[in-house]
Amino acid sequence: MLILGFQGEEVREGSLIHQEIAENHVGGVILFDKDMVHNKPVHNIKSPEQVEALCSSLQSFSENPLFISVDQEGGVVNRLKADYGFPASVSHQKMGEKADLQYTYEQASSIAKTLKAAGINLNFAPVVDIDLNSQNPIIHKKERSFGAKAIDVINHSRMYCKAQKEQGIFSTLKHFPGHGSSFGDTHLNFTDVTETWVEEELEPYNQLITKEGFDEFVMTTHIFNAKLDAEHPSTLSEKVLQGLLRNKIGFKGLIVSDDMQMKGITDKYGLDKAVILAINAGVDILCFGNNLAKEPIRTTHIIEFLEKGLEKKELTEQQLINNYNRIAEFKQRKMMFTY
Repeated sequence: MLILGFQGEEVREGSLIHQEIAENHVGGVILFDKDMVHNKPVHNIKSPEQVEALCSSLQSFSENPLFISVDQEGGVVNRLKADYGFPASVSHQKMGEKADLQYTYEQASSIAKTLKAAGINLNFAPVVDIDLNSQNPIIHKKERSFGAKAIDVINHSRMYCKAQKEQGIFSTLKHFPGHGSSFGDTHLNFTDVTETWVEEELEPYNQLITKEGFDEFVMTTHIFNAKLDAEHPSTLSEKVLQGLLRNKIGFKGLIVSDDMQMKGITDKYGLDKAVILAINAGVDILCFGNNLAKEPIRTTHIIEFLEKGLEKKELTEQQLINNYNRIAEFKQRKMMFTY
């Protein structure tokens, strides 16, 4: 139920991430190219050969296949950069502006082949947010949307997912239920889209999931939207994740949180409360990038939060079993997982 970030260009037995995988059975990791906490240029990614060796080591530590994830959207949000020897990539916005679905397919194929060669199997992309606000600091200004019309986002996202599936890379539709209309950035603060969010932002999910059967990953966003839940931001909202995504839209894949260390939820809720709320809301996998706070989150912290939640009856054992089974069955079906 955890995807963790960690320090290091290489890992050895006895290292912190080795312990997390081999002893604590972490199910996934996330790679970054920059250490944001200590303002260093290299975090996990230095060269194609180094990343391939790193991913091989990580998988060797685990009894069952790990999700090795990355944010490799292309363009601005691009961890495997040309500066490190990887093929250059273009942003979603550039793909959308080209208005050529074959071009998008070719660009996404290049990204997917790069990930496959490196040993990465989960890309937190494509972004299916609709470009509705030219002042949006985290979607529009970082060129992360395929366009201002739902149909364009749908068509380009479909090609992106197709290209990744052909290379054995899992795709992630993000950021549910829509971040394209926001004026804020959930990395930095509590972000309210109640006055700007529109129903159109759900159309990519309705089309790709309900009508076309997409069943891999959906990533939540920490935005607050009183139109959907008057109490909690989306990652922590049962109404949004169970009521809307699972029950109404019919998503059968895995729900992964955006980074749980973002200030969009930590400042208001604290990690312990946020973890319990997220699981109750319907998040299957909690993502802790360990690249936003000085003290890394460890599995022991999360286990402590869960044990307290069980003791206080804020959480049920059945909820944890259901999450485990959903993840295990996904890996068994797609990754040769064994119980």
